[in-house]
Amino acid sequence: MAEPMKNVFNREVIAAAADYLFGASTDFDKHRFVTLATDGLEALELKERSEQIHDALVVCLPDDYLAAVDVLLASLAVALPEEPIPVEMPASGIAGWMIMPMSLYVARHYGEHFQVAMAALKELTKRFTSEFAIRYLIISDQARAIDIFQDWVRDENHHVRRLVSEGIRPRLPWAMQLPELIREPRPILPLLDELKDDPSEYVRRSVANNLNDIAKDHPDLVAEIAAQWLEGASRDRERLVKHACRTLIKQGHPGTLSAFGYGRPALAEAMIEIRTPTVVFGNSLEFGVSLKSSGNKKQKLIIDYAVHFVKANGKLAPKVFKGRTVSLEGGAAFSFESKHPIKPITTRKYYAGPHKLEVLVNGESVAVASFDLQVP
Repeated sequence: MAEPMKNVFNREVIAAAADYLFGASTDFDKHRFVTLATDGLEALELKERSEQIHDALVVCLPDDYLAAVDVLLASLAVALPEEPIPVEMPASGIAGWMIMPMSLYVARHYGEHFQVAMAALKELTKRFTSEFAIRYLIISDQARAIDIFQDWVRDENHHVRRLVSEGIRPRLPWAMQLPELIREPRPILPLLDELKDDPSEYVRRSVANNLNDIAKDHPDLVAEIAAQWLEGASRDRERLVKHACRTLIKQGHPGTLSAFGYGRPALAEAMIEIRTPTVVFGNSLEFGVSLKSSGNKKQKLIIDYAVHFVKANGKLAPKVFKGRTVSLEGGAAFSFESKHPIKPITTRKYYAGPHKLEVLVNGESVAVASFDLQVP
């Protein structure tokens, strides 16, 4: 059985960190720190353990913020240029998950020392990540943080460059959301543009995830960015944009599909034939789709389908499922058969009654048919 994730914060790691902090300052009460940080540890989950370690730092570090930051920085391991984050505490100092509560301390108690806090988080992220903590400073003074990030996007350490794109993700999982950037993401677009061709896949993937966050609230904006970035794009950038648009592609967003060369379909015919007009829960909806091109040029077509499920209130709500991608010659026809299982899943409750099946080609609805679902 896999080790629980929360055990990255364990007594041994906390004791090792205490030794390094004591090595940085003999005034640091390492015994009290370990006692406070490990109190009732087994009952706590990962984030609760991080918070408790943070609270122990508040008690045991100097009251003066600048002195406290000096102790934290002096306790760190050698910086990681390109290596992955270590799981074990390295021999040279603190790195890995213990950076999480340390970065929280830096970000929550800086007072008038904004620049000092940003510089400290830059150092801490080289040993783990400061992506969660730095959001306190972004929320406090977004413009000032972005101004500093303009230098960081050219830093030689890819952990620092990734901190920019990951730290400004509007909807970063596990983290505080950034409501101002959810409402208006344009202030961070120049930073993402600067990083889109970063030599590190680690950074480029973060840029893609940031755009995917933005797409949840501003799909047309991300479709526009995708079209711009795909012009003369390298293979790496094409992969980035495709990953950034994964949600929009799955949803069949027309502007996004157009950016990838899937324009408005030219179809003379589009038909659905329901093979199982009545589906008993636990079986499959079987159907056939036939299309015929009305154009004289080859078309790239993404053929998806949406099942409109009955909800608890009796209304229908569509769920898009990926179908297939084809190239259809001018005047040519294409048809296929498919099955959609309607079986128990944890994320959906099924209700009996009339349902709909809709075929989407390049994000546009081209055919709709009905079927009846029977739920015992």
